[in-house]
Formats: sequence, structure tokens, C-alpha cells
Amino acid sequence: MQAKKYQGLKVERKANKILRDTSRVIARLHLPDERYRIPKIIQRIMSLSETAAKNLMAQIMIDFSGRHEDIGHIFERHLNEVKDYLPRDTMLSDVQRSLIGAYFTKEYSIESAALFNPSIVPHPDQSHLDKGSLRFVMSLRATGEGHISSIVFRGGVLDRQNGILFDPISDFVETPDLQLDTVYKRHPFQLKLNEMEASNEITAHILNQMPEDFTYNELIEKIGILRAKPQFSETRQNRTFEVMCWLADSNYEVSFHADHCISERVIFPVSKNESRGIEDARFVQFFNDNGEATYYATYTAYNDHTILPQLIETKDFINFNILTLNGKAVINKGMALFPRKIGDHYIMLSRQDGENNHIMFSDNIHFWQESQIIQEPEYPWEFVQIGNCGSPIETDEGWIVLTHGVGPMRQYCIGAILLDLENPTKIISRLDEPLLAPREKEREGYVPNVVYSCGAIIHNNELVIPYAMSDINAGIATVEVKELLNCMRAVA
Repeated sequence: MQAKKYQGLKVERKANKILRDTSRVIARLHLPDERYRIPKIIQRIMSLSETAAKNLMAQIMIDFSGRHEDIGHIFERHLNEVKDYLPRDTMLSDVQRSLIGAYFTKEYSIESAALFNPSIVPHPDQSHLDKGSLRFVMSLRATGEGHISSIVFRGGVLDRQNGILFDPISDFVETPDLQLDTVYKRHPFQLKLNEMEASNEITAHILNQMPEDFTYNELIEKIGILRAKPQFSETRQNRTFEVMCWLADSNYEVSFHADHCISERVIFPVSKNESRGIEDARFVQFFNDNGEATYYATYTAYNDHTILPQLIETKDFINFNILTLNGKAVINKGMALFPRKIGDHYIMLSRQDGENNHIMFSDNIHFWQESQIIQEPEYPWEFVQIGNCGSPIETDEGWIVLTHGVGPMRQYCIGAILLDLENPTKIISRLDEPLLAPREKEREGYVPNVVYSCGAIIHNNELVIPYAMSDINAGIATVEVKELLNCMRAVA
């Protein structure tokens, strides 16, 4: 372990490193760009003799079944994706079904490029621990071929001295079952269409036929009826259908196997708006008014053209709801939710303009209309831009907010500010110098000269900060909370 003084502040970098593992692969659907090729591929497979097909399938199972926990289920799922391309009235043998599924499957190494931008929260299960220990869940951004990002998890325990013991990492990686028949609420759905400037007589026609709570399949059914018997311009109808389906596809549910370890779970892009990646999830343990805990995470969905801030909701890290964030203030990246309401309001930090730290308030966690600047770049190490490094952390003295600042040569450093407990628009104090700056061995990577975090935690009077090193790997640093607060300069 190493320690470093920053204005009399001792920051300890732990020896633990969270490294990428190229052997961790998922099995993804693999379709040719030219869809006309699909029936040709199927026909070639079906032309194999029974013996040849059995031998080929046996070899595939030898080569790949040990790399995935239920590869037969995956092949069946991918067969269903191309079933409309099968010749009419075709009867497939079990071997043919598996073979067709295998040909439209590919392995994808989720961490082959990088594993970075971590956040950390207490695990929902704190049973059977030694006194003074805390079980945690760490989320990380994993990046593979084509710079497609997903969310992966690690579990572990912080002991009473904040020694870190990570759980063993599984050889397997599991993508979740997707719940397509998600339930939507008509009023928020309508508000989002209004915000997108997509409301018209066609959306009104469809939604007026819906109950307040409607399902994905009910929406598709009503669209299908109108498509079959058009009542409006077909061009406008098709454009409207596309927008409504895009919005519906942006809200979905996923579920993992409860008996599989947390390191097997990966939330991989599902909807079109996140087709190029799920970036920088900031998880927070949020306590409702009744004291019940829900875990939320904001993340950035990217489709190669635009970004869309999204919200993840879970209670157990097994079942996840993926939801759109709405409102005029839902723009740009880096939104971080406070861990509880203040007064009657949800509160979130954000970076609307790509330069300053903003704060926003709402009485509905899904809708955010206005923001205000609470911090602007002040020191040379943050002249280019500032933002948050995860959700605020509550102490008796105020809300600790880790910040990031970008300075010369695009160097990213981590700083800290303290917000007033009851009026979080007010900065009480701040560090004038970075808490963490890239060291020599932390400077080399996918994006050089960057240290960055998406969320820290307090345990045994220390701030535990998982942080990325040059967008390729991650480490962990700790600092005593009292020392940190004592080193902050009061802000007039």
C-alpha cells in the first residue's frame, strides 16, 4: 500500500486492482447486416446430412458448452430471432434447431478493452459478517470490441480496518432474461411524447384506447390494428409508430438467476437508444420516506449519434427496471441522485452545459425540468470543466461530493466539496487541490491521464473511493473523513 500527502491530507491507495479479463465472454445474437442472407444460411444448414449435422453440433458443444452455463437455452433463444426466415411448414429436428441457433450466435468479450469507472454501495444482504465489516456491491463500466460498454458487478467485503476482500470471480458471464411485456403508465408516457414533440392525433388515438397501466404487447396490438386499417396518413402513422416503439423499448425489465453470483451478471445494451453502449452508472442506496431502501443508478445510453440519460431501479441486484429520465433538464451526462429526499424533493447533481456543476429538484424521480449552477471551474486543475464523481454522501457536517476537474493536457483529477445538509445548493467548503491526481503508473491506458469515480462509500470513518485509472483498470483509495473535512477551505 502507498500513502501520499495532499496539503497534509493522507490518501491511501490500496494494493487491490480491478483488472479486465478477456476470457469473460457472453453469447450475443449475430445477424448479418444484409437480412436477405439469413434464409440462405438456414438453407445451407438444413442441407447437411443428419450425421454431418450431429457431428458438427457435437464439436460445437465440446468447444463452447464449457464457456457458457446454458448454451442450449441461448441457441434456442437465437433460433427464435430468425424463425420468420424459415421455409413455411418446416419441421426441424432438435439438432437442426440447435445448429441454426449456433450459427446466429457469437461470443463477445465484454471486458476486452477496459474495465473502469466504478461505483460502490452496501450490499442488500449484510448477514453473517464479522463485527465492523460491510458487504458491498461494486458496479463497473466494461468495454469490449467496437467500444460497446455494459455494466458489470463485483462483490466483496470491507473489514473493520477497511481491508478489501473481493469475492471469487466466476468464469461465466450471464446476460439477463428480458421482460418485454413491461407495464407502462399512460400519463408519464404521454408526457414523454409531449417532451419529444412527438404527440399528435395518432398518439392520442392509440393512448386513448389504453388503460392507465398498459403493457408493451397491448401497445403493439393497438399499433398493429391501426397499421392494418389506417385512419391517418400512412407515412405519418409509420413515423409515429417508430417513435412510440422507440420510447417503449427504452423502458424494460431484466432478471438474473438469483442463485448465480453477482460477478456473473452483466447489463448489456438492449434498446436502440443504447445500441452503442451503457456508460458510467452511478449507483446509490436510496432511502424512501418509510426507511425502505431502493438502489438507483443513472447512466448514459449512447446510440452512436445521441446520448440519453436513463435510470436503473433495483432492490436486490437480481431484478432491474430500466427507465427513461424525462424533462427539459435531462440532458448531457453525469447525473447523480442524492440518497434521500430533502423536504419533499428528490435532488440530483448534473452537468447540463458540460462545464459546471448543476443541481436540480423534482417531486417526481422520473421528471426533471430545471437546474441551477452551484459550482464553476475555479482552479487551474479544473479550468476546462467540472462535474460530479457520484452521488453525495451524507455526514453530520454536510454532503460530501466527489468532483472531477479537467485541466491542461486533458488531465482528470478528483476533488471534493461539502454541501449544506438542508440547503444543498450552498457549498460550505471545498478542497483547493485535487484529492486524487493520476500518478505515473495510472497515466497510461485507453484514455491517458485520467482518474475518475462514479461513487464512493463511508465505512469505519473512512471514505472508500473506487476509481478508474486512464479508462482501462480500476483501483481503490481511502481517506479519513475527519481529515478530509479538516483540509477543506470554508467557502464564503
